[in-house]
Amino acid sequence: MSVTNDRRLSGVSRGQRVQIVVDGLPVLAFEGESVAASLLAAGRRGLRVTARAGEQRGMYCGIGLCFDCVMTIDGQRAVRTCVTAVRDGMEVTTRHGHGLWAGSGRVESGRVEER
Repeated sequence: MSVTNDRRLSGVSRGQRVQIVVDGLPVLAFEGESVAASLLAAGRRGLRVTARAGEQRGMYCGIGLCFDCVMTIDGQRAVRTCVTAVRDGMEVTTRHGHGLWAGSGRVESGRVEER
C-alpha cells in the first residue's frame, strides 16, 4: 500500500517539496520535517559513524537529547538532525569519528573543551 493512499494518514499533509544534498547526492524532503526524518523516509538509517568501531548510528531519542544523529549541516558541525528542520538546498555531510563539535571547541575524553 502506498503511504499516500493509507487511510490512517487522512488529514495529514506534508509541506512543500524541497531538495537537500546529503554527501553530494540530492535527497527529496518536505518542509516542516526534520533532517533525520527526511533521511529516514528516504531509506537512510545511518547518520554518523563512530570513532572506535566505525559503526553507523542513526536517530535514537528523536528529541535532541542524545548525539547519535549529529551531522554537519551547511558547514556547521555536530548539528542534531532530529530537531533541525530541512531547508531547500541544505548541504548535509556524514560525520566520521569524533570530529570537531560546533564552535571552536574540540572533543577530548568525551567532553568539549574550548580552545
